[in-house]
Amino acid sequence: MAGRIIGILGSPLPEGNTARLLVQALNGARDAGCTVETIAVSNLCFEDCQEMLFCRDHETCIMDDDMQQLYPKLREADGIILATPIMFMGIPGKLKSFMDRCQVFYMAKYERKNSLVPAEKRANRRALFICISGMKVPEVFVGAKLTTKAFLDIIDCQYGDELLVSDMDTLRDVTQQPVLMETAYARGLALGKALNP
Repeated sequence: MAGRIIGILGSPLPEGNTARLLVQALNGARDAGCTVETIAVSNLCFEDCQEMLFCRDHETCIMDDDMQQLYPKLREADGIILATPIMFMGIPGKLKSFMDRCQVFYMAKYERKNSLVPAEKRANRRALFICISGMKVPEVFVGAKLTTKAFLDIIDCQYGDELLVSDMDTLRDVTQQPVLMETAYARGLALGKALNP
């Protein structure tokens, strides 16, 4: 059975450099035999987490918005490719709100001790993190990596690999950087092969 990989685009630019690298990685995963789907967070309609704590005792959120259709997808995925730019030394606000709304997974795993992710998936679920930064400064990826690792832990998906690209203000167009495009494809291919041994 083919692995299912969800690409999560945290950039508000559907044709930007982050999106292009995500497409390359998903193409690699597809070529490895996986089925792929992209979730563009900026296109979703949902509210920030309001800490109503309905999810403390239920497997979903009390707010009825676009997140409701995404919880099952996140539960059933075999792999995640999360792609985001750096904004103010962290991830974009809407992507962070998306992660915050996955509090339903946190409550299940840590409060009720009963993960929403099926046991047969938990051992092999893994993720690729793609992140770009306009600036080339020390520790520019630290905050984004910490946030992403926490998110992946909560949804029971191992942080498996990463592609971190700084100095995009100089590089400008990632399509003119064949090594980066090939690397993104190769990382997606590797993830796909790991899910389809």
